[in-house]
This record gives sequence, structure tokens and C-alpha cells, in this order.
Amino acid sequence: MPTSRSKKAGSAKKSRRKTGGGSTAVELATKQRDISVSEFFAKNRHLLGFDNPSKALLTTVKEGVDNALDACEEAHIVPDIRVEIERLDETRFKVAIQDNGPGIVKEQVPKIFGRLLYGSKFHRLRQSRGQQGIGISAAGMYGLLTTGQPLRVTTKIGKRKPAHRLDLVIDTQKNEPRIKRDREVEWDVDHGTRVEIQLEGAYRGGQHSVDNYIRQIALANPHARITYVPPQAEEHGAEHVFERVTKELPPEAIEIKPHPYGVELGVLMQMFRDTGARNVRGCLHSDFSRVSSATAKKICDTAKVSEKRRPSAMTRDEAERIHKAIQKTKLMNPPTDCIAPIGEKLITAALKSEIDADFYTSVTRKPTVYRGNPFLVEVGLAYGGDLLADDSVRVYRYANRVPLQYQQGACGITKAVIGTNWKSYQLQQPRGALPVGPALVMVHIASVWVPFTSESKEAIAHYPEILKEIRFALQECGRRMAIHVRKQRRQADELKKRAYIEKYIPQVAIGLEEILGFGENERNKVIRNLKDVLERSRKM
Repeated sequence: MPTSRSKKAGSAKKSRRKTGGGSTAVELATKQRDISVSEFFAKNRHLLGFDNPSKALLTTVKEGVDNALDACEEAHIVPDIRVEIERLDETRFKVAIQDNGPGIVKEQVPKIFGRLLYGSKFHRLRQSRGQQGIGISAAGMYGLLTTGQPLRVTTKIGKRKPAHRLDLVIDTQKNEPRIKRDREVEWDVDHGTRVEIQLEGAYRGGQHSVDNYIRQIALANPHARITYVPPQAEEHGAEHVFERVTKELPPEAIEIKPHPYGVELGVLMQMFRDTGARNVRGCLHSDFSRVSSATAKKICDTAKVSEKRRPSAMTRDEAERIHKAIQKTKLMNPPTDCIAPIGEKLITAALKSEIDADFYTSVTRKPTVYRGNPFLVEVGLAYGGDLLADDSVRVYRYANRVPLQYQQGACGITKAVIGTNWKSYQLQQPRGALPVGPALVMVHIASVWVPFTSESKEAIAHYPEILKEIRFALQECGRRMAIHVRKQRRQADELKKRAYIEKYIPQVAIGLEEILGFGENERNKVIRNLKDVLERSRKM
């Protein structure tokens, strides 16, 4: 006879079979909860560039330097940046980045450094290094996860203002900062910020090293003075100072409104809901760039939507007709004062200050547009000198003056370099690979919104418009380099021929002496005359 317990077990099995097995809907509902962005990235830190110890150290330095440079430039201060890396033990380091920027208001410090996705750059269409408000706070979170030590921020906003030092951590479940300690300290600077993070890392040399990153950041930011103190400086040499090439700040990037060509349907519908304009015509004119009142009316007429229609009352069908009408309407490209190029002269000067080469050139292309976003491409090239002839050409990739250190093979910049026919420009090139020769190429993309392939911002997406501009700039630099290389080869051939002639001039004179019966004085005169003719021919 089955017991009551076996009957209950049987009925439970039947119930589970009816519901497909496992937990019931009610039980599943009790397990649901919100996931904060900090908690997500804490478990997926590889997405932000913290997937191994050496990369984590480099990413931390990169995020700190980016913030420091942006802060100085927004305050119109010529940057003076100091980067220190101290080895605490075999796998633990302390990274400190100090700037002479405007400082940070004390109340803002916890939000900036203790909360992910908090910042002032994400919502603005203008060129800047950081955008998402993730970088430096993610570095602090990584330090907390690996060492248990809080992030320390020392900041001062004026010569007569006190300096504040805060130790803080991120509550990953709530994405909220927690202040561990807050105090006033003596700090002998007029203004600025210093960030200190303890973390597990690995200090290595090579292409992906912090040392190489600092050299590259100095090239793309010739207006900055960067002092770098590597770990165990007594072994690797004293601190390295990368002096600024110019005291002039880059031109200020002006914020612009979104361009209609780059706005998708869902975004357009949201803008209609959020606008302060009273009608659709006013919204198109005031909330977008390059849309005049007359053009806005033309868009409404094409879409067969009343220009006086209240934006918040727009239906999805009406919004879609407006979206399609925008694509059919000819609009000016967006303004380009929202991007700030390095400039050809400064690129060349920076290359000369850091690279020992025989030839330098650079090209800054005119601004153009992808998906309604303005961008421009710059290329600098150095050839010869200390650069190795038997190695692949060194490629430095930049986005908004920031070096891209990883995922070179997946980057659109690398694809454009490989896709250029370098054999036409006197360099060897294996099929489907980087060219080989004594050259260095730096490619810089400046844009209000750089199309990175991931959150870690390590590679540029393969937009056809961007690849085309890069290729054009590379080809222009390649043509100039080829002219230089051919000239060098001609000169080398001439010197070789000249050496042969000089070698046999005395033999010619001796032959003439024997045939014509010259004396020694006449023979020496013939040698001098022949050398004089050879010298005059070289100068012609």
C-alpha cells in the first residue's frame, strides 16, 4: 500500500511534469532582482580591459591620464601630468596620476570616482577622450576587488582653498559610492587632482607596456608635459620626462546638436516626447543641427505631417514618415568645430622629438561624416634613421588623441593600413600583412562619437567612410615617402658612380702621361681638372 508521503511525492512529480519540471513561476518570480551596472561589470571586468594583470595595469594608467588631460583642457590649462607606478610586492602595485587641472568640487568626488556611468561627456556631441563615465571608477572597482584597498583622491580647487583627501569604495550591488575617510590635508599645489589606486597587476615591457603607452600618448598630445616614474626606478632609470612641443592648447571642441542623418527612428520618437518645442517644425529646427525652419517645413510636407502637430502626440507611423522624409531631404553636413585635430605641424614636430628618423611627413584630412557624426583622419609617418628595415612597419593607432593598445588585428585602422598598396611607395609588403620597412605610421581619428568595437575602447569599427579617409591619408603620406626614398636611391647611385670615377681618374692621368709624354706636373694638373669637372657636374 502506498504511504501518504509517497502519494505526495507522486503528486509533486506530476505537478512538475505539468509545468515542465523545475521551479514554479511563483518560485522563479521570487528569484528576480535588479542588477546594477557596477555588479555587472564587476563580474565581466574583461569588457572594460581588466582581463589580465598586465592589461589591468595599463588600463588603469590610461583611464587616469585620459581624465587628467580632459580636465586640464576643459579648464584651458596647459597640462602637466605626473604618472607614478610603485611596486608594493610581486603582483601588487600602486598607481598614482596627478594633474594641474582645476580640481574637483568635494561633493562631486564620490560620484565621479565611486559610481559607474556617471559623467558629463556622454550626453554631449563634442570630441573628448572619455565618454561613458566608466573608466576611472572601473579602475577603482578593480583595485578594490583585487586588493581590498579603497581608491584615494586628493583634490584642490584653488590656491586659497583647502585640499581634500577622500578614500572611497563602490557598493557594486547599488552602484553607489561609500566614503571610508574624508579629511583636509596640506598639499603644496595651487590646484589639481591626484588619484591613487592599489591593484593586482604585472609590469612588463614590449608593445603593450605602460612605457610604450606613455610614449604614444606624448606623441598625440604635444601640448602636454608628462613625467613618468616607472616601478623600481633605480633599476629602470630615473623618472622620464616627455617635454611639451607647444604651449598652445588644442582648439576648443564646441558641442553640437545631433544631425538628423544620424538619428534612428526610436531615438527620434524619444526626442519628440522630450522636446520643449511646441510643434514638430519647431522641434526639427531647434533640436537638430543644420535644419532651418524652411527645411523643417519641407520635411513635414514630404512626410505629410502637419508642421503644427504637437511632438508629444506623434504616433509611431507619423514619426516613421518624418524619419524617412529626413533621409530624402538634402541637408548640409554637421558643423566641424566640434572636433579638434592635432594638426600637421604638431604631428611632425612630435615625431621629430620622439623618433630618430631621416624623413617625416603628416596629413590632416578635411572633416567628413559617418552616420551624421563628424570626424576627420590624421596620419603621421617617419622613415629611416633608427627604425628597423627588416621588421613590420610600426603602426600607432589613436582615437581622440588616445592610443589604442590592444586588438590591433580587429581594428579598422589596421585593415586600412594592410589594404594600402605599399609596394607602390617603395616598401615591401607580404600579402594580407603589414608592410615591411624602416617606417612608423601613426593614424589618428577625431570624432564626436568614435565607433569602438567594445566597451574597452581598443579597436575601431570597420565603417567604409572611415576606412576610405584613412586610406586617402596613408596614400598621400606614402607618395611623399616614395619621393624621398627614390631621391635617396638616386643620390646613393650617384655617389657610387662618383666613387668609381674618382678611383680611376689617377689611372686616366697616368695613361695620358705615357701616351703624350706628360711630366709629373702636367699629370697632377690633369687629375685636378678631371676632379673639378666631376664636382661641377655633381652641383648641376
